[in-house]
Amino acid sequence: MNVLFLIADDLNTRTSATGFKDVRTPNLDRLARRSVNFANAYAQYPWCGPSRASFLTGRRPDTTRVWDLKTKFRDIMPDVVTLPEYFRRNGYFAGRVGKIFHQGVPGDIGTSGPDDKRSWDQVVNPAGRDKINERDGRMTILNPHPSGRLGSALAFLADEGADEEQTDGKVASETIAMLKQHRDKPFFIAAGFYRPHVPEVAPKKYFDMYPLAKIDYRPEDRAHLARVLPASYGLVGFQNMNLTADQQRSFVRAYYAATSFMDAQVGRVLDALKPLGLDRNTIIVFTSDHGFLLGEHGQWEKQMLFEGSVHVPLIINMPGAKGNRRISRKMVELVDLYPTLADVAGLPKPEGLEGRSLKPLLQKPASEAWGHPAFSQVQGGRSVRVDRWRYTEWEQGNLGAELYDEDRDPREASNLASDPRYAGVVARLKALLPAASSGPRYGVGGAE
Repeated sequence: MNVLFLIADDLNTRTSATGFKDVRTPNLDRLARRSVNFANAYAQYPWCGPSRASFLTGRRPDTTRVWDLKTKFRDIMPDVVTLPEYFRRNGYFAGRVGKIFHQGVPGDIGTSGPDDKRSWDQVVNPAGRDKINERDGRMTILNPHPSGRLGSALAFLADEGADEEQTDGKVASETIAMLKQHRDKPFFIAAGFYRPHVPEVAPKKYFDMYPLAKIDYRPEDRAHLARVLPASYGLVGFQNMNLTADQQRSFVRAYYAATSFMDAQVGRVLDALKPLGLDRNTIIVFTSDHGFLLGEHGQWEKQMLFEGSVHVPLIINMPGAKGNRRISRKMVELVDLYPTLADVAGLPKPEGLEGRSLKPLLQKPASEAWGHPAFSQVQGGRSVRVDRWRYTEWEQGNLGAELYDEDRDPREASNLASDPRYAGVVARLKALLPAASSGPRYGVGGAE
C-alpha cells in the first residue's frame, strides 16, 4: 500500500465534513463519506512545532521535549526514526511538498525551514503570489504584532488570481506531479497545505462564498469571560484585543474562506488518484496539526486546552477496510498515526512508539474494545478527554482545574471541577493525567 498524507495548518473542526454546515468543504466531505471519519481526534500539543514533532516521531511532547518553536527534536533525540523515514528505510520513496515538519508561516514559505532532511528522498517548497503579495499594503491586519510578523497576527487578504497561483495551489500541483513521477513504486508522499494558518489569504471568490452579513458569529459575553479560569489565559497573548464585533466577524469569514480554498486544493489531489491508477492501492490520511480558536472564551488562535484548540479533523481511507463509510466516535490521538500507518502498510513493528494503531477502528469504528482517552498539553497545563468529559489541570492543580461535560456543555461554559457532585469524576480523570507524560510505549500491535 502507498500512503498519501495530507495535512492542513491550523485547521479546526469547523468543516462540513465534521458536521459544521456553515463552512463548505465538499472535497473533505466526499473523502469522509468513503472513509473512516474520526469525530474525536486530538492533538497532543496545540502549537505547530510541538504537535508535528510529536506525531511525526510517534512520541508524546514530554518525550520529544519539544514544547516551543525553537527546539529541534533531533537535538533531543538524534537517532529517532520519523514516520516518513521509517517508510523510506523500508523501501518506500518518501517525498514532501509544503509544510510537514514545522515551518514558520509565512516566513518559511518557499524554503525548507527547519526540515528533517533524513526523512525525505525529495522535497518541494512551493511559493505562490500570496508570498509575494504579503507586504504590498493590501493585507488587513486587525492586531499588528509588535515584531511585524504576519504569522502572529489576525490578518487576511482576498487576493486576485487563480488558485494555482497561490502557494497551496502550487502544493496541489507539485503533489500531483510527484504522484505521477513515483506511481510505479511504493511511496509515502506528504502534502502540507499552509491554510488556514494566518495570514488568511485566498482568492476573492472564496471570500465571496461567505457574505459578511451572513456569518453566524457572536462575541463571547462578559459573564462567560469572567468565569474563565485565569490560568488558562496565562501563556497566550491572543485575547479579544479590543476588536469590534464586526472585526471579529470579518476574521471568521476570512478563516472560512481560507478553509474552503484549502479544501479545493485537496480536491485537486484526490481527483488525480484514479487516472493514475492509485485509487485502490493508496491509503489516504487527512488531518490538521491542531485546532484554532475563533473567539471562543475570548481567545484566538491556539496554545489553549479548550476543545476548539486541540480537536482536529481526521479522515483515513484504507482501501478495502470494513469500516469505510462510517464515523468513529472513539477518542484517538495524532500520536496514533505513526503506528497506524506502519500497521496498515504491513511494515515491521516500529520500536518505542507511544501511540496505538487505529487499525482495529478502521475495521470496526465503534469497537467496544477501544476505550482509550486522549491527552493534550501546553506549558503548565495538561488535559484528558474521555467520552463525555474534559478535565484539565494547571500546574498540578495549584493554579486551578477545569471539568466540562462535553455532551451537555459543548461551549465549555460551566466549569464543574469544584462542584462536589463531580468529585468522583475529577478523581478518576485526575488519575489518568500522568499517562500524558509517561504513558506506556506502544508498538503497532498494542502495549509493549
